Amino acid sequence: MKLKLLLSLLLLCATVSIKVKAQSRPDKLYSMSGIGFAFPMGETTDYFKPKFSTSLGLNLGLGKGGLFLYPKASLHAFTFNQITPDAGYTYTLQKGRATTYLLNVALGYRKIVNKWAFYGFAGAGGGFILTPQASVNTTTLQVTQDNKSNGLGIAEGGAGIEYNIGGANLFVEASYMYGFSKIQNRAFNTVPISIGIKPNLSKLLSKL
Repeated sequence: MKLKLLLSLLLLCATVSIKVKAQSRPDKLYSMSGIGFAFPMGETTDYFKPKFSTSLGLNLGLGKGGLFLYPKASLHAFTFNQITPDAGYTYTLQKGRATTYLLNVALGYRKIVNKWAFYGFAGAGGGFILTPQASVNTTTLQVTQDNKSNGLGIAEGGAGIEYNIGGANLFVEASYMYGFSKIQNRAFNTVPISIGIKPNLSKLLSKL
């Protein structure tokens, strides 16, 4: 349900694309899907290790220049090694799985050179990170695991390269994500790196 909520917000942004037919700009609207890894930085390496990550988003051109709006959902997975037990818990959990559900809205600029395009972006957003926690019943010898929801705001800036293959662009993107709240009393900072594809919805909609 939480993932569906993020995707619904992205689809809401897509409704703005109704005006796309009236624009001559070739990169008016792209969808984006990428896969890769998010590498923890600094204190974050004390409790997170990188696992598989995915991202979903849109690139919506603004005006006739290179500016674009970039809403993106980041679903990063990490190996979680708990440092201190959460309140009400006695034991720390090791080698668990933590997942981010973060939505960022950025402003970007794209420069197209033949089949290549270079872009940068910066923005902010927020969401939550689910971290596992475990309780042990020493009488029944049973372990119960549940998730703690860690809400936080984020700021993210990055850059990418695209290569046009006709109706879509292949891309490589790297960014720096800074969290305004702490997890395990330590900062949350990570460097997501992803590769993927951006179908050009402008061309598709112009044929309708």
